[in-house]
Amino acid sequence: MNIKTYIAASAAAIMLALPAQAEVKIALDGPPDLEQSGTYVWAHTFGEHLNANGMSAVEYERNSLGEEAERLDQVSTGLLEISMSDAKSAGQLDGTIFGSMMPFFFKDGDELDMALDKGGMLARINAGTTPHGVRVLDLVYLGQPSGIFTTKSAVRSFDDFSKLRMRALDELQIQTFEAWGAKGTIVSWSEVPNALQTGVAEGYINPPFVPLVYGHTSFINYFTDVKTSASVRIAIASEDWYQGLSDEERAIVDEAAQKAHDANRAFVKQREQVFTDLEEAGIEVIRLTDEERAKFREASQPLYEAVEMPEGAFEAWKSAVGR
Repeated sequence: MNIKTYIAASAAAIMLALPAQAEVKIALDGPPDLEQSGTYVWAHTFGEHLNANGMSAVEYERNSLGEEAERLDQVSTGLLEISMSDAKSAGQLDGTIFGSMMPFFFKDGDELDMALDKGGMLARINAGTTPHGVRVLDLVYLGQPSGIFTTKSAVRSFDDFSKLRMRALDELQIQTFEAWGAKGTIVSWSEVPNALQTGVAEGYINPPFVPLVYGHTSFINYFTDVKTSASVRIAIASEDWYQGLSDEERAIVDEAAQKAHDANRAFVKQREQVFTDLEEAGIEVIRLTDEERAKFREASQPLYEAVEMPEGAFEAWKSAVGR
């Protein structure tokens, strides 16, 4: 064997002995729509930065790797690197994150971001979730703050809401609706169209882009821009995977998360167009007066003490926003 053949053979043997670059799986939570979905803007920006810096990131369609509970389990055990998940997922591990969703608690998204960053609440959340194998990279905004969608009755005042039966995500949302004088019924997302069309529920609370992306514009007729809270999901990472990265790779992941955060927030700020999109789809957009919105805020106060968070977490949220 001549020297060139020997070197080539040795190099090939070394390459075969080295582990292949592991794929970074990113489980999406909705349609891959950069025009409407804030969570996809985050996920896509994150993956693009990884790919541009030598880490192979691949997006997987919603639920193709399992539903919420399955993905949480996969992340916590290191089988899935990144998941765009329901905030309730992290809440099962540490309830501190539930504070981010308290209705009318934050003035706006900027105040929530201040609490997470300068107020130290993201670090506090991770102190509770990372021992369970889950790192919360970011709280991700779906779009503009959540409002009230209804099928037959417009909500133009606080009293109008009390006449409704709303689709609820969980028991906590039912408590919220009851505090506002209405009724709630838990309906899985896949059953929402049928529930709204048959009258089982008369509306839901979601960010304004939702009926546009999920095809609900034929039976949703009204949107009340009440701005209950920032519409958040979470980007979670496997803590085992994250800690197993080299220093260089971990820096790339951290940079990707920051770029994704910035792109997500920029997306939200320029999405005022969504209200025009709703009107063009035949959905009336209703703006509440400050007086009527204040009634929702006042009725929400008792809910804060009812949120199941670890001892001291509610006080920490208040301190993080200077209250």
